[in-house]
Amino acid sequence: MSVAKKDQICALLKSIETGDPGPVAVVNEARYVQHNPQTHEGSEGLAALFERLSKTSPRVNIVRVFEDGDFVFAHTEYDFARRNIGFEVFRFEDGQAVEHWDNIQHRADLNQSGRGMVDGPTGVEDHELTELNRELVRSYIENVLLRGDLDSVETYVGAETYAEHNPRMGDGLALLRGALGATHNGHRIIDYQRIHRVLAEGNFVLSVSEGYFYGEHSSFYDLFRVSNGKVVEHWDTTERIAPRSEWKNNNGKF
Repeated sequence: MSVAKKDQICALLKSIETGDPGPVAVVNEARYVQHNPQTHEGSEGLAALFERLSKTSPRVNIVRVFEDGDFVFAHTEYDFARRNIGFEVFRFEDGQAVEHWDNIQHRADLNQSGRGMVDGPTGVEDHELTELNRELVRSYIENVLLRGDLDSVETYVGAETYAEHNPRMGDGLALLRGALGATHNGHRIIDYQRIHRVLAEGNFVLSVSEGYFYGEHSSFYDLFRVSNGKVVEHWDTTERIAPRSEWKNNNGKF
């Protein structure tokens, strides 16, 4: 029986903790394209890298994992030298992972609504609604986050049920509108400029976007849970994109 792609990626990520070289076989290292600008490409095999990392006593917690065609995307919690929250995206081709993207943010304390960055539901439901949920989120990103149409927020987001896990925000539409409309030095603090990818499985949708946060070039990864045609829960990470002069590979963040 073939092993699901999401299970292979879970084993791969856990091998950072264990140093087990077996799960690395899911990666076609000859064709592997790394999109983390801070990671050298091809300088060290993944098995050797993970074995080295395992000696630092890392902890890897895979909170959620999803599969969308050739893509697997995971919501993760890492404890290396510091505690981080991340999203990992892998693309498969011919049965192996050949491309990887990620977005990492330092783990923060509970937000004003008492929610952490990874807590909440993890199980996938409503598989038959995957494409409808994907298009709902894409439209929300395009109209509200890119174009700034805050009056249409309630079209996409559940007014009575919205749960927010961003550590700088809190539950409810009023706080959401306030955060999205906030400015600094005449510019939007949260400034989405381009959407790169929307991945989905059932009631969970991950969007990958680019823009500026407090004027710094940043990547936005947003995970949404959808219920009854509305976004009802949101998790995210925001990461500063280093200037090109600091990149360790030339593949680009996106």
